Amino acid sequence: MNFSCHTWAFHNLTMTEALGTIARLGFRCADIGTGAGFNVSRAAAQPARAAADLRDELAVYDLELADFYLMLPRISLENAEQRDKDLEVFKALMPFMAALKPPGVTISPGVIQTDDGAFARTVDALTQMVAAAQTVGVIVSIEPHMESMASTPTAALSVLDAVPGLKITLDWANMVCQNVAHDEILRLLPYTRHVQIRQAARNQLQTVFDKGKIDIMRVVRDLTEYDYKGVVCVEMMNILGRHGTQKVDTLRESVRLRDALRDARNAVVKKA
Repeated sequence: MNFSCHTWAFHNLTMTEALGTIARLGFRCADIGTGAGFNVSRAAAQPARAAADLRDELAVYDLELADFYLMLPRISLENAEQRDKDLEVFKALMPFMAALKPPGVTISPGVIQTDDGAFARTVDALTQMVAAAQTVGVIVSIEPHMESMASTPTAALSVLDAVPGLKITLDWANMVCQNVAHDEILRLLPYTRHVQIRQAARNQLQTVFDKGKIDIMRVVRDLTEYDYKGVVCVEMMNILGRHGTQKVDTLRESVRLRDALRDARNAVVKKA
């Protein structure tokens, strides 16, 4: 089981600076997402060059790419113009993804909508995205998160049932923040391609390590028992206040979680 760190934790840095920081923290894998440090327009217009540049930046720090997150939350909206714009961005980035060859691409299942057509719209959009990604050999997964069309394990599994080929990027903190029971979270593991984690508690999407309620040893043990082959990403957040997200020292908390994950992995391997 390998571990990565998300560049979103260092949103105030350039991509090169963020990747260098991740490498100096001892990670050998990195998660990258749209936002600060990544030029979507350039990636769409010059896919081969943009992908080569990003691969070179990863190589400088001896990092492997673990996942790429495309923040496109409007695929569920009733407004067709906004929905179609996110779909167009996703499809326009497929040549870039073909050149970059990430292990997978994570997307939002769409912001929560309550009208009668919301589920059908979401399924249609995700079906198109999975089909587009399959043409370039990329696996797509949704991240079940609060205020989305797949906020709970049950809702997420309903979406997966309706969209063949779709997988899960499991953000453990999003489940714990909603007080979802551990055994309920485990329902998602057979469909999970990628895992993200940070310490969290009920109604607190991010906490300092000592105040978190996620049992790291139990998580690693269960991932091992489910024969999870992917990467576990340390994903610290900088959107303070939302869902009780606490301000933390990103460097310190990333290191503490990194060490806890490594200790848990080594203990599980030794016991086996």
